[in-house]
Amino acid sequence: MGVRGPIRRWRGFGKPQRAELYFRWSLYLMALLMLPVNLLVSASPSNPPSSGTAVQVALVLSLASTLVTLRAYRTSLDHYLKRPGDRRWLIVNAVLTVAGSWAVLLLGPSGGGPANPHGPPFTAVIASAMLGAAVGPMSVGLPLRWACLGGLGLMLLVAPAILLAGVEPGTAIGMLVGTVIGLAVLVGSCRSLAWVAAIVWELDAAREAQSRLAVAEERLRFSRDLHDVMGRNLTTIALKSELAVQLARRGRPEAADQMAEVQKIAQESQREVRDVIRGYRTADLHAEAIGARAVLRSADVACEIDLGEDADQLPAPVQSVLGWVIREATTNVLRHSEAGRCLIRLRREDGRAVLELENDGVPAVPLPSQGGGTGLRGLRERLAAHDGELTVPEAAPGTFRMLAAVPL
Repeated sequence: MGVRGPIRRWRGFGKPQRAELYFRWSLYLMALLMLPVNLLVSASPSNPPSSGTAVQVALVLSLASTLVTLRAYRTSLDHYLKRPGDRRWLIVNAVLTVAGSWAVLLLGPSGGGPANPHGPPFTAVIASAMLGAAVGPMSVGLPLRWACLGGLGLMLLVAPAILLAGVEPGTAIGMLVGTVIGLAVLVGSCRSLAWVAAIVWELDAAREAQSRLAVAEERLRFSRDLHDVMGRNLTTIALKSELAVQLARRGRPEAADQMAEVQKIAQESQREVRDVIRGYRTADLHAEAIGARAVLRSADVACEIDLGEDADQLPAPVQSVLGWVIREATTNVLRHSEAGRCLIRLRREDGRAVLELENDGVPAVPLPSQGGGTGLRGLRERLAAHDGELTVPEAAPGTFRMLAAVPL
């Protein structure tokens, strides 16, 4: 039960959430890796016997710095992704880093140990690692310019402690130059991970906006066609009705002729509206297949379509209803999944035309959508008008499969 919970939660995540979780733990590992490095350096057999106090201080500060750094990475990434995040943890982390570096350097030995008595003390290596623990979160939670200035400021604050620890000036300068290079690599890595996480969320938002835009464009087209058809006719009806009222008040027999024309225009308007709705509800099979491939490929979904060689020989009503199924299924793929592959196949089976649609990227927890979930019900009603049926058989985990069958 304890293992199924995280697995089920992971399956419920979308691609942006999974990507962000991966990037977060990549940042967290940078903080966690500093703890064993500091422990190995502190517990090295080559350390001088007089470094016991420094080792104890290093162990305590390494653990405290790791915990604070984890929290700083979390809040800094939240702030980078424009979410609520308390950046005061960056200050706490920086203060702990400077204080810990001074404590380790001043309490530690003044030499490199029996193997290299004239080299830098091992505590200087720990201080350099602790600087990375502070600069990493800064590079994510602060603008790049301020992060670089903050890293240089921390180095200037720790540099006097290195000199007081007995490190020769030339060696100290070499260590600081090496630390600058290491911190530059760390800043680039952390900043890149945060940037990619933000890009993933922006792409997901753009994909959702693309789906909403497609629906809005279709509504705009329908409203424009309806306005073009009904606008002129309704204006004519209003004018002729007003004229008929005036003529009737004057007792003129022409009022009946005007009302007859109004009736004729109203009947013509009804016919034109039916034509508009029929055109809106009629979908060409091949046109819808080509459009579905174009839309899905623009959303980075590999679409495979196989309509067979005799699709043109199907009756026109069958082609129309199957074209509508493709249109609605394409909308479902974009709005209710994070598919990377989609299959549309048409075949004949037992005197019926069977359209099979299958896509992957279906999360265990359904994605939220703007609609009311009436797409499949509308397809069933449309197929039922042609004695057809829509079934959703069981499929592999993360896969959605739908079959639309229409008698020939």
